[in-house]
Amino acid sequence: MSLPAPGPAQPPGTARRVPSRPTRRGVVAGMLSLLALPTLAGCDDEASAPRSGKIELSVFWWGAQRRAALTEQALQLYSQHHPEVTFRVTWQGNAGYYDRVATEAAGGNPPDLFQIDDNYLSEYAQRRIILDLTDFVERKQLDLSGLPNSLAQYGQLGGRTMAVAGAENTPGLIFNRSLLRRLDLPEPRIGMSYEEYLDWAVSVTERSDGKVAGTMDPSADYKALWLWLRSRGLELYRGRQMGFTEPDLIAWFDLWKQARARRATPSVAVIQQADGGDVTQQLVATGKAAASFMWSNQLSELQKNTNDELDVVSYPGDPRAQWARASMYWAAFRGTRHPEAVVDVINFLTNNLDAGRILGTERGLSANLGVRQAVEASLTDKGMKRTSAFEAEMTNRFGSAPVPPPKGHAKVRALLQGAAEGVQSGRQTSRAAAIRFIGEANAALTS
Repeated sequence: MSLPAPGPAQPPGTARRVPSRPTRRGVVAGMLSLLALPTLAGCDDEASAPRSGKIELSVFWWGAQRRAALTEQALQLYSQHHPEVTFRVTWQGNAGYYDRVATEAAGGNPPDLFQIDDNYLSEYAQRRIILDLTDFVERKQLDLSGLPNSLAQYGQLGGRTMAVAGAENTPGLIFNRSLLRRLDLPEPRIGMSYEEYLDWAVSVTERSDGKVAGTMDPSADYKALWLWLRSRGLELYRGRQMGFTEPDLIAWFDLWKQARARRATPSVAVIQQADGGDVTQQLVATGKAAASFMWSNQLSELQKNTNDELDVVSYPGDPRAQWARASMYWAAFRGTRHPEAVVDVINFLTNNLDAGRILGTERGLSANLGVRQAVEASLTDKGMKRTSAFEAEMTNRFGSAPVPPPKGHAKVRALLQGAAEGVQSGRQTSRAAAIRFIGEANAALTS
């Protein structure tokens, strides 16, 4: 099939019909007022569709112009298969996205289909904002059989499918291969224990005469803590409470306190430059550490910031602590007038080979393994090829997925960063920081 090239995307925050013209969109606080109205989710699609039989679906996502152009092209392809369905799309940058969603919902213009991440999935499901997709999965209208098990699970809450992964990534330890070759040191490997990993990091610092530290200190990073907990049989969350206790967090903080004392990590000032998450400030890219705790799909972007060759392995510990994570999801508004059509679009974006080729790796690796294999064959970016090879190697090693984080997750992440940085700088002991964090985090999850 001959596919049109991506056309110029509209400026962020504007809306446009695909393939026609512009106006609108946006879904949390404002959704609650809509939910007071009688729900339309159970309405028969035939009865609720316009008399002409034409259906216009509104779609909203965050991202930059390239994502917009590719997503619009994939939706155009759907309309070629289903001429009765057209799309009105809106997109914008990540900043303020959920505010916009809430505002437009309050104004009576919620999108039929929208992008969401695991920071908000549980909250939106709890507030009955998003459509339960379980029945569609059971009726085979929504086919998730091509997804890794843990990726399909990560869209479930209470055993119910509430969203579908738009793409996959997983935490990845990104390391500087060129540096290690210059130092004549081995590369980190999948399945290293934390003790082995920190011994390796010390050897990097020593072999480089202190010019490059072995590893970033990820004690402020929730995903590193989460995987460390899972390797010990614990979870980050247990319902709407933290899934671990003060002694567990003290052990985590002390692990990295000892690593700093052994000079496995750089100075606290350097560590905290990277805590904000800015890719350009990550120590493996700035040359201040041999390895950084990142997301696997960030390898390509990190590679652009250094002339050295980078690669990726799993975080230290049992690789079964990791799972195939949704980099983001597609979710349907519970009150959509066209649930069958919206679900069919999700199914198309997930499983159609031509749509997968169009979307490529812009959101991460294709959720469907068959589509991913086809997309991989056309990859030219060396960083993305390495990410894809890593995810393929991990597929049979992944453990089961945890429940997506509860409401309050964003606050918990901020509290962890504050607690860890307090310990790093010596303002707090590990014990004091852990006790305060557990109390404040549990309060945030139940407020």
